[in-house]
Parts: sequence; structure tokens; C-alpha cells
Amino acid sequence: MNRSDLPLVRDLVLIGGGHTHALIMRSWGMSPLPGVRVTVIDPEPEAAYSGMLPGFVAGHYPRAALGIDLVRLARFCGARYVRGAVDRVDRDAKSIHLAGRPPISYDLASVDVGISSAMPDMPGFNRHAIGAKPLGPFADEWQRVREDPSRRGIVVIGGGVAGCELAMAMAHARRGTATTVTVVQQGRIGTGLGSKASACLRRALADAGVTVLEGRSAHRITEDAVHLDDGSRIEADFVTGIAGARPYDWLGTTGLTDQDGYATVDARLQTRDPAIFAAGDCAHMTHAPRPKAGVYAVRQAPILLHNLKAVLSGTGELRRYRPQKDYLKLISLGGKSALAERFGVSFRNPLLWRWKDRIDRRFMDRFATLPRPPAPDLPWPRAMGVRQALGEKPLCGGCGAKIGQQALRRALAQGGEDMPGDDAAVLLTGQARQVISTDHLRAFTEDPGLLARIAAVHALGDVWAMGARPQAATASIVLPRLSDALAERTLREIMLVAREVMESAGASIVGGHSTIGAEMTIGFTVTGLCAGPALTLAGAQPGDALILTKPIGSGVMLAAEMQYEARGRNVMRALDVMARPQGEAAGILAGAHAMTDITGFGLVGHAAAMAEASRCGIILDVAAVPLMDGALRLAERGIRSTLYPQNRDAFPELPVRDARDALMFDPQTGGGLLAAYPGNHEPLVRALRAIGFDAAAVGRITDRPGQVAFA
Repeated sequence: MNRSDLPLVRDLVLIGGGHTHALIMRSWGMSPLPGVRVTVIDPEPEAAYSGMLPGFVAGHYPRAALGIDLVRLARFCGARYVRGAVDRVDRDAKSIHLAGRPPISYDLASVDVGISSAMPDMPGFNRHAIGAKPLGPFADEWQRVREDPSRRGIVVIGGGVAGCELAMAMAHARRGTATTVTVVQQGRIGTGLGSKASACLRRALADAGVTVLEGRSAHRITEDAVHLDDGSRIEADFVTGIAGARPYDWLGTTGLTDQDGYATVDARLQTRDPAIFAAGDCAHMTHAPRPKAGVYAVRQAPILLHNLKAVLSGTGELRRYRPQKDYLKLISLGGKSALAERFGVSFRNPLLWRWKDRIDRRFMDRFATLPRPPAPDLPWPRAMGVRQALGEKPLCGGCGAKIGQQALRRALAQGGEDMPGDDAAVLLTGQARQVISTDHLRAFTEDPGLLARIAAVHALGDVWAMGARPQAATASIVLPRLSDALAERTLREIMLVAREVMESAGASIVGGHSTIGAEMTIGFTVTGLCAGPALTLAGAQPGDALILTKPIGSGVMLAAEMQYEARGRNVMRALDVMARPQGEAAGILAGAHAMTDITGFGLVGHAAAMAEASRCGIILDVAAVPLMDGALRLAERGIRSTLYPQNRDAFPELPVRDARDALMFDPQTGGGLLAAYPGNHEPLVRALRAIGFDAAAVGRITDRPGQVAFA
């Protein structure tokens, strides 16, 4: 039996995307433990690499070079990535709680969340400053500050090695401007360094033009200044803190921490709870206390990976982690120069920066160059055409897995169906008008809760497009082979999310069906009630504007994500768009002549279906169509969904002049509503944008039946 055919029987949850866990995910992708379902939880889809942060701040690296893409890593290792911050861990129930979603169960968990340098107890800090840790939000904020010429005063609270590195990097980035950079340190600068290295660091700070205030403490922060304990003030319009780094509060509620809130671990990196491990800066090694440094996190990775697999498999002894007594410290000095120190010996040389740069790039290359999955090993002999039918890339999920429009038309025509049909069937029961529709999605994410949310919104789209109020739904769920415990956990998570989405829309889940199959598939049959005549495809009139409520590009985004080509941030934004309910938007569009939702056949296919049913034509203003972040760049690189060729072939008369044109045929999952609206549409678009929809007028209905054209 193929390893991938084995049922999943254990849940491993990695809380945090720190360096240790990132390395574990990479190794797991190359050698997974069969039968284990892996979940990764982190508030950000990219984990910032601490080694390159000073170089980014100074301007030596772009923001993209700083990030370890957790979404991409999760795809590589077959894990689900869950975006969110942990609120608490229930060790009795073995569940992890996050805001806005059902709890996530675990059999074994590991914590690598880093630490925070925010100072919530300092008056004004939360409002007027930002902690340098976590690194990702700080890096995003600094990018905005670095590009703002109006900034004049920068203050770094904390003069340890990390604080000094940031201060010199900031000074380098703002060289040639009137910006001042000041470090406020309660004790002495460069704590933890030898006397020679500390003196060298002081000279480097002076050379960079950084003002150092030792033996001083920040007392409070206001909009334009840092106020010190001696009553003086420093004018500042950007303040960051890196003093007093501390663990996150929720960790202290687990019963697994020391008096300072760090998770205490033994030599095996195991906490007092044998089902929970911890590593990186959030962990305190009781057998060998060490200062917080990324080098320890990196070297903990192979030990932690071995121990997690040993516990999950029930085989082998747990290994001990033995940290080195000291490590080489390479300290960035703002420009392309560095200071090295180990065992009290230090020296400064521009060549050291090149060495550090090479080390950092080599580390990041491990995540940028992930091995491609091998092509399927096909049996021989086999029927002619098998390889061609498989194609050159994996089958897309979501609506990218639909049967092509032309094939569907031909098949249904044999059964006497009148195509193109409508979004939902209209049932008349006495005086009541009820619509009914069904839809399901082949999994494109390992997260069953997220898939359930998008599938529910996707199914409701047909009801909203008919101008109906959602009434009731039944669920149809196919789960892959799981143990009874994992099947129960998964089904509970799916139904909790689905019920929340349906009830928010006004519908109740009244039943359904579940079964075991080859892969996860979630679908819903939904009914809705119409107060008046249903809004169909057939009512569009010449002169109507075509209003689209959501950007397009989900097909190419999901296809790229499967190939490790999409940036995780853009993938998560795309998923947010797909998961956005459209009940409010449908209400605003209530005066439309015709409406549909954009799904598998793309914007062109669904717009053309509306025009055909209305016996009109359409002109799409391609330049006006909103696109998902990153979709155009991926399309320009030639990435397409597996359904794209069929969508494109259905309209041979339309020229594809560039990548933007190609996206008009991109299959959408949870796509926007497309309405043919009469009269002045601008107030309508403004109203949609006011409630958070990236809406736009994307074309018009013409009086030329059969016309499908690009403007």
C-alpha cells in the first residue's frame, strides 16, 4: 500500500512558526511519518527571519527576502496552516483555542512562538510604539516608516545587542536626512558582550550617529515624544521597544512555565506534560540555561523532530539536546560591516558582513528551494492516453475541478436539459416562491474548517444571486480515511463552522450525509425564499452596467499554491475573499435586472450565460476588473488553473492579448456576484465599497445578441 493511502490516526500541532518549527516542516515534507496529520498555527503567514532583520531595516534586503513562507511550507509537508493567535491550551481536553474558530485538537503538540518585546505596562506604548518582536509586524511597520520622509525622531528602548543593531540599521537607512536615532538603555550598552566587543560596539554606534543614553529608563510615551524617568523627553515619531522581552501571556496559563512565564523543558525539549514540547525563545532549558538566541533554535530542530516522531510512532528513545557553551555572534553595524565575538575574542571587518550575508542567505535558501514532488509512477503497460489525461500538473481543487462548460452542455443536452440554465431552480408551492441549489468543493486546503466556510459561502451564492433569502441547508461531506477519533474531530469542526455561516445568513442546517472517500469534499444543498419574482439570468437589458462585487484570480492563485509558486500572504488574502459572505451585497443589488455569481466558468463564461439568457450581448472592460493581490503576476508567469483551457476554448472568437485577458477565463471559487444594473450605478458601487467589497463596474449589456467582446 502507498504511504499516502494510509489512514490518518494522530494529530500533531505545531504552535508557532519559529525557526525550529520551520526547519521541522521542511524535514517533514521530505520524510513524513505516515498516519500523522500536521497542523501549524501562527498569526502571520510568513515568519520573519531574525538574522536578516537588521539588514532589512538598513535597506540591504527587500521585505520579501525576510520571510519564511509558512503557507508554502505547510503545502510542502502536507500540513494545514491555521492563521490565528492562540488564546489558551486546554490540556485536559487536549485542545487549542483560537479566536473566531472551533478549538483544534491534538495528540501531541509543540510550542515555538518566540517572545514579545511589547511593553503593555508602559503608559502609551500600545498606542504610540511597536515592539521589535514579533518580527513580522515590526518589519511591515518599518517598511512604511522607512519610505516616509517626514519622520524626524526614532527611539529604540533597549540597548542590548539586538537594540543596538536595529538602531545602527535605522540610522543607516535614514542617512542624509534630518532624522535622529536614540537608544535608551536602563543599564550598560551591549550587555552579554566582552569588554573589547562592547567598546567596539560603542564606537560603531558613534560612527553611525546614534545617540546613546545609558542608565536611563523610558517612563511613558506620547504621540510625539518618549518621556524619561528623570523628567526629560526625546522627540520621536517612531518608537520601538526591544528591552524586557517576555513570553506571551497565554503560555503562562498552561501550568508548564517558570516564574517568568517561559515553558520549562528538559534535555529532550519536553515540558512537564509529556504531550507538549517547546523550543526556541519561548522555552527555558532547565538542564542548560542559555540566553535567547536563534542559533539554539536552529540546532534544536533535528532533536525535536526525532523526539516528536518517536512519541507519535511509539518507537525509539528520545534524544537529548546539548547546547554549545558559546556561539559566534555576528553583529550588524548598520552599513555592510559586522562585528564578530566568541569566547571574549572580537574583531570588526567589512568581510564579516559578507560572511554573515552568505550564512543568512544559505539558511533562507533552504525554504526558497523546496524539492518538487515527484511525478506519479505510472504502471506499465497501461491504456493509451493515461498520461495525457493526468496532465502535467495536479488537478486543481475548488471550482477549478469542475467539468468544462462545453462538455457539460453536451452531456446535459443529451438529457433534454435547456442550457445555459440558472443559478438555482425555482419551486412554486402555493403562493410561496422557493429556490434550491446544490454545490460542493473538492478540497484545495488541508484546513477542514476553512474549506467548510468557503464551501458554505459558495453554495449560498446561488441563493443570493436569485435575490432570495437563505432558508435551509443540508450538508454533504466526504472525509478521507481517518481514525474514528480524527473523523469525529474533523466532522465536528466542519459542522460548527458550517452552522455558524448558515445561521449568520439566516438558514438552518436541517440534515445531510457523510461518507469516507478518497479525499475531502464538502458541499451543501441550500434553499431560499423569494419575496417576489426570482432574479434570473434572463432579465438583463441593453445599457445595463455589469457590477462585480469581488476581485477575480482564485483559480490561478490556488493552482500556483499547489505548485509552491504563490506567496503565502496573497494566498491567505485570496482565501479571505472566497470566504466573504455576500448577503449584504445581494441586498444592495436588489434593484438589478439580472444577477449571477462567478464560479467555475470564469467571468467571461458566466457573463456570457447571462447575455445568452437575456438575448443580449456583453462588452467586458478588462482593465476595470478588480484582481486578487498577486494574481496578475502569476498569470504573467503562465500559471493557469486546470479548468482554464476548457473555459478559454468555449470562446475562440475572443482574443487573449495578455495575462489580464487570460484571467477573465479563470475559474473562481466563492466568486463575486455579477449584476446587470440599470441607470446610475456609481452610488451602488460606492455602497458596496463602503461595506468592504472591492466592487467595480466591469462592463455593459449591449443590444447585439451573441456578442461577447473585450473593451
